[in-house]
Amino acid sequence: MPDEIFDSLYYGETGSITIADFGLSMLCALALGVFLAFVCTYRTRSSKGFAVTVALLPAASSVVIMMVSENLGAGVAVAGAFSLVRYRSAPGTAREICAIFVSMATGLAVGMGYLGFAALFSVVMGAAMVLGGLWCDHAEKGHELEKVLRVTVPEDLDYGGVFDDLLSTYTTSSRLTSVRTSNLGSLSKLTYEVTLRDASSERALIDAMRCRNGNLEISSSVMPTSVMEL
Repeated sequence: MPDEIFDSLYYGETGSITIADFGLSMLCALALGVFLAFVCTYRTRSSKGFAVTVALLPAASSVVIMMVSENLGAGVAVAGAFSLVRYRSAPGTAREICAIFVSMATGLAVGMGYLGFAALFSVVMGAAMVLGGLWCDHAEKGHELEKVLRVTVPEDLDYGGVFDDLLSTYTTSSRLTSVRTSNLGSLSKLTYEVTLRDASSERALIDAMRCRNGNLEISSSVMPTSVMEL
């Protein structure tokens, strides 16, 4: 029966887990872990350590579940032991946190013996993550026109509106975010957040600004994104 593939591998067993069942579970967990690692790193910049972690986490978590599934006391002891572990690592992105949870959930399903459900869950979540990554890539293309302009102007130049006509011509939106002085007040450094009308507007805007700020320094950089945000 097709539905039998979604039954627990250990259903109806009263003794210990056999070597064959353990080996099958490990092979399934490792295969699904490698699949999830490939999906999670597809078209994204991820460290090798993260990929290895996602690949091995289903096998590790499945072993824990298999060892404590029939023993409540052992389960409490394992939970207490894991609560003592302190991880020291850089905060992950929302995508990486989701990948860790998906990998762990797959291992839990394998540890309970539901290999069919674990495989189905991995395929569905893997497809969802790929589609989500493609959607994010499409959404990020619109952010390529968002720039941070840092313009240096002399002390005698009134910067309050001197670039407004240029910004309205070459950008769709702009705002002055900060002003600071340098060289004992002889120079002012302005920071603008702008959205260009098109990619070719950047060079034209910088050249036009140079004609008004005395050919002082102007820099353009991409809009920074915070890795701490979820």
